[in-house]
Amino acid sequence: MSANERIWIRATKVSKHFGAVLALEGVDVSVRLGEVLACVGDNGAGKSTLVKLLSGAHSPSAGEVTIDDKPVTIESPAKARQLGIATIFQELALVENLSVYENIFLGREIVRPVLGLPILDRKRMRDRVVHLIDELGSHIPSPSALVSDLSGGQRQAVAIARAIDLETKLIVMDEPTASLAVAETRKVLKLIEQLRDNGRAVLLISHNLNDVFEVADRIIVLRRGRKVAECEKSQTDLEEVVSWITGAKPGPQLNTPDYIIPHGGDQQ
Repeated sequence: MSANERIWIRATKVSKHFGAVLALEGVDVSVRLGEVLACVGDNGAGKSTLVKLLSGAHSPSAGEVTIDDKPVTIESPAKARQLGIATIFQELALVENLSVYENIFLGREIVRPVLGLPILDRKRMRDRVVHLIDELGSHIPSPSALVSDLSGGQRQAVAIARAIDLETKLIVMDEPTASLAVAETRKVLKLIEQLRDNGRAVLLISHNLNDVFEVADRIIVLRRGRKVAECEKSQTDLEEVVSWITGAKPGPQLNTPDYIIPHGGDQQ
């Protein structure tokens, strides 16, 4: 990720309250194209709420979201997809007894007219899936393979392929390597790197700090609904990030979403 890459999406002073419960308070987040931003924190830190705000499942109680510096309202998952945001949840929402291409095009099937009637164009859908999988550098035996026959890493590839076919700019990934074996985890991390290399923005939500340090360019830490730290991966280490997550050490506070305190900087 180059520091010159433009910020595509920015959330400024975003808050979410559920009655008297503070789920997110005054959080600033920005993600650049061609970047993997990791968001980490303990259970209840606000990570899931942030995901739901960006995916359109919740509306913020306060704050602003801009895309390409233009204010936007993400009032629904459909609006998020329209804006170029795709969210891949831990539960991938794939249909086990459908094929790879049927899952990718579910609800938006390609058709062709035959005698004036719309008929599924299965060849075009299969060909498109081959292109998508090639773009990801992944291996899936066939576009016609049943999802039930795929490994965990291959299923992630199907979910990602479905997202990028929607001309997505930002892909939010919620615990993508949870419950995967080591070999499958490596494949998913490679997919994330490929997304970044192809110029997309990735927001990675993960409890696995080893995965975070493998693929992230920047790291933000949430604690009790607030952002307590943000820095380039190269400016910190796993032990320090753990100390920010637990509250054992205060993290660098940012004046703006773009400002990064150097490693070891004072809290402001």
